[in-house]
Amino acid sequence: MVYIFLAVLFSVAVSVLLKLARRAGIDIVQAVATNYVVASLLAWQLLGATPQAVLAAKATWPPLIALGILLPAIFVVLAHSVRMAGIVRTDVAQRLSLFVSLFAAFVFLGDVLTGQKALGIGIALVAVLCVLWRKPKGKAEAGSWWAPLLVFAGFGAIDICFKLVAKAGASFAAGLFGSFLIALVLCWIVALVRAASGKAAITVRSIGFGVLLGAFNFANILFYVRGHQMLPNDPSLVFASMNVGVVVLGTLAGAVGFREKLSLVNWAGIALAIAAIAVMTAR
Repeated sequence: MVYIFLAVLFSVAVSVLLKLARRAGIDIVQAVATNYVVASLLAWQLLGATPQAVLAAKATWPPLIALGILLPAIFVVLAHSVRMAGIVRTDVAQRLSLFVSLFAAFVFLGDVLTGQKALGIGIALVAVLCVLWRKPKGKAEAGSWWAPLLVFAGFGAIDICFKLVAKAGASFAAGLFGSFLIALVLCWIVALVRAASGKAAITVRSIGFGVLLGAFNFANILFYVRGHQMLPNDPSLVFASMNVGVVVLGTLAGAVGFREKLSLVNWAGIALAIAAIAVMTAR
């Protein structure tokens, strides 16, 4: 369970970094681009992923290209969400996104919808509505709901793409490495174009921040994978511990560390989020 605790810690740490990015004067595009350089190198060194393994699985290219676009895009949305809606709402929306892929699994991928799954998805949808609910106090406040909603939908789409990559026969490490490389190229094209047009000069601060972001982001993935490897016969325990852990720690980080205000409806949504995860992992 040490690996799961570390995965939870680094997952929330990524949200905290994104929360601090703007006040530190970080260009998020440069930081995300650098993040994928670091993540690609670590995937190559620590997971043994190689370009040859990615190129060999030609059937994975469509979902891999989609991942290469979605991953950096959702990272930027994630940064906007933690700034506008807060760490609590963003982390809960991210964790509940798994229900998007579950829904897609039985609609498009031939999975069977059971009563337990239907109940879990139903509770999750109510939880999302409760967590995102906020009484409008102005234009900025009224518009803050869409970012975590995009996080919810975006991470669900990413999970679906990873399932399609696995279904096409590529290993998790190869799929991850391939998507990182595509994201890396696309992000740096955007970063260099913005720099050349005078919109955002390349800075050491943003690149350094990206190195830290990439290390934390990859550590989250690595420790989650290691957790599954250490408990191969109990994936539901790993799944529940990770998701509930992020919801709880993210709530503490946002509400206590950054004084994010939550209503009774929001707290009810957090409780429902944990209940939805519990329902899905119950045997």
